[in-house]
Amino acid sequence: QVQLVESGGGLVQPGGSLRLSCAASGNIVSINVLGWYRRPPGKERELVAVHTRTGSTNYADSVMGRFTISRDSAKNTVHLQMNELKPEDTAIYSCYAAGISGPTDFDAGPFWGQGTQVTVSS
Repeated sequence: QVQLVESGGGLVQPGGSLRLSCAASGNIVSINVLGWYRRPPGKERELVAVHTRTGSTNYADSVMGRFTISRDSAKNTVHLQMNELKPEDTAIYSCYAAGISGPTDFDAGPFWGQGTQVTVSS
């Protein structure tokens, strides 16, 4: 049904920037929540940022002021601009979606992308 595909991961030096993108595809009319989670090596998955259809956002304290989430609802895409990157930001970043409406039904989800690796290292 719904597929989430991430792009933009890679290797960056501390203090650098990276921009992640996620495109949702399928028979989609609207998506209530789009966002990003991450799993650092050896740790549990954690919320990074989410963006609702109405425009509200929620950020993890550890990324507040450095990361910015943005959304283009018309294209069913979400982006994560990551600035001032630190080694502790190294993780697999996964796109997240919830509350997807199709032409005739609704699926609360959650839905997950395959993930993209972000490595912050000198």
